[in-house]
Amino acid sequence: MKIFKNKLAVIVILLSVSFLGLIGYSVQKDNMSMVENGVGSAINSVQGVVYKIGSKIKSSFSLVLNIGNIKSENDELKSQNEKLKFNAIQNDILRKENDRLRGMLNFADANGQYNYIGVDILGLVGNNFLDGYVINKGEKDGIEKGMIALEGEGLVGQVTSVGSNWSIVQSICNENMAVAGYVLSTEESNGIVKGYKGNEDKFLTEITGLSLDSKIKEGDTILTSGRGGIYPKGIKIGEVLEIYEDRAKVVKSAIVKPAVDFNKVEQLVIIVPKEKRDVKN
Repeated sequence: MKIFKNKLAVIVILLSVSFLGLIGYSVQKDNMSMVENGVGSAINSVQGVVYKIGSKIKSSFSLVLNIGNIKSENDELKSQNEKLKFNAIQNDILRKENDRLRGMLNFADANGQYNYIGVDILGLVGNNFLDGYVINKGEKDGIEKGMIALEGEGLVGQVTSVGSNWSIVQSICNENMAVAGYVLSTEESNGIVKGYKGNEDKFLTEITGLSLDSKIKEGDTILTSGRGGIYPKGIKIGEVLEIYEDRAKVVKSAIVKPAVDFNKVEQLVIIVPKEKRDVKN
């Protein structure tokens, strides 16, 4: 195969030299002979093939040389895309944090009779939030049993145990918790909100004790009523998902979806009354 390639190269060279000679000779002649014309055509054809092969080799060689640049540009584009994704995630986190803080500030502005302590959640007491959150502040930080925990403008629950530098906050979704509820649309304040576990293991709350004549409807907002003096008035508990009647007890009840997503809670605010009060154990 190598010998064949060498012979082909020699033939091309000889034909090219011959063609150049013929060109020089023909320039001095007015007319080109048939043989000269035929030889010239043959050599032109061979040169055309050689030129095309050379052009393809040159293009391929240029592509090889540019592969490094293409890879570099591709890596740069990937890097920029990752940065954009990261920035989008950070912006979403900041937006949610801003909404949470704005809600807390709105509540604080409207309730100047309280102080507020920010806390971090260290973990869960049991397998899920129904058993309570462990927070990183306690008695030495001014936290006491019975104080209320918020996330943004939403009600999380109540402090049920206090240590020197830790506390436990019980979620309102726990069936042992209860808070006086207020239906915003109907201005009813005789309902009691307790934890409710649905058939699909969705942790919800339930407002009970409403009159059968109550005009409560789906989508209504449920707030704390302030009755009892433990929970401040006007904290958002959640929105009504479903309404049902208990004819035997002559009351109307409703399933309420909490305003707080308990699976995503990381930080809380503890409400500290400026005036001390006794809380029964």
